[in-house]
Formats: sequence, structure tokens, C-alpha cells
Amino acid sequence: MELIKAKNLYHSFDYPLFNGVDFKLHSSQSVAIVGKSGSGKSTLLHILSAFLAPKKGEVTILDQRIDELSSSQIDQMRRFELGMIFQFHHLFKGMKAIENIEIATILSNSTVDMALLEKLEIASLMNQKTSELSGGQQQRVSIARVLSKKPKIIFADEPTGNLDKETANLVMNVLKDYVQKENAGLVVVTHDKDVAKICDKIFVLENQSLKEITSI
Repeated sequence: MELIKAKNLYHSFDYPLFNGVDFKLHSSQSVAIVGKSGSGKSTLLHILSAFLAPKKGEVTILDQRIDELSSSQIDQMRRFELGMIFQFHHLFKGMKAIENIEIATILSNSTVDMALLEKLEIASLMNQKTSELSGGQQQRVSIARVLSKKPKIIFADEPTGNLDKETANLVMNVLKDYVQKENAGLVVVTHDKDVAKICDKIFVLENQSLKEITSI
């Protein structure tokens, strides 16, 4: 199943970032996007995830043209179908770890997946306040919060940027297992070559173009 189809994307700020970009993501597939800082990787991710409209081109997510949807329809899609993982965790610091995760499940009408917490090695931390957790633990709680709402597509912007190599591998393996189990899709923007290699496909954004590469 085709989860995302983007055609002829163009975007710029003070200068052109990319032009003529095509992209597809299928169910049970993970894709990494790499490139130099300033190449437009995060901007492209925001366009593919319906957070930003391209200057030109079109994006179809789950068979729906984004430019034909209302703001409320896009909000509903983000709430139930899409998950965003950032480099910084954005947790509610006054709350316990479990409360942070429960917020997402309440909003998406899902339940906390205890097996997922075990896989991320954070099940024993649930009653601690997020301010008591290490940076790596907080990041894994934020990832659990996203996956607990059972999104159909996960977008991750440098999700392992603040993690050590062992924890980064753990997180990526959990994400890939989720994608396979749920027939979901994953798009990762990363500078980490080892993270990119874990994905099924790797694309590089350079010279204003997106191209698939076979090695990195």
C-alpha cells in the first residue's frame, strides 16, 4: 500500500532548497533521508508530514491530497494517523513518564502498550517524573508516546541525535519492528550513517535534488 506520494516538490526560503522532488513511501517500509546541514532535509520532512505546504507540487498521504483537505481534516490526520519524533523530547516535565504517554493514548483513543515500554527498556521508569530521567530515557519516553497512539506513518527528525550508539540501535530496531508489525511506514532524517543503514532505503538530498543511493 502506498502511504505517501509526493510529486514535483519545490520549496525555498531566502534561497531554493529543492526542486522537482518526487517521493514514495509504502507500508512496512522505512526510509532514511540524509544530506548536509542546510540542504532542506527537515523542511522536506515537514512537507511530507503535512506540517508545511510546499511552494509547488503536491503531497498525497493515505490516499488524500493534502492541499484538498481543511485544517481540521489535517489535524485529525495528525492526531490519529501520523506520529512525529523530534531530536528533543518535548515532554511535560511536571508529569510522570506514564502520564506523558497516557496523554497521547487518550487523544488518539488507544491504550498504553506495556510490551513496547519493555522493548524500549523504560517500563521500570513509568512512575518517575520526566525531570528525574536522563536525556536518553526522556527520548525513549517520547518515542513510546508517539508509538502508543499507533500511527500509520512515523516521521522522525534526528531521533537518535542525542543518544549513544547502543541506545540509538535499540530505538531504531524498535521503530523497524513497529513498522513491520503494524504495516506502517517510517521516514527518518538523520546525519548518522549507521541509523540510515538500518532503513530499507536511503535517499540523499543534495544540489536541490532527492536521489536514492545504494551505499553510504
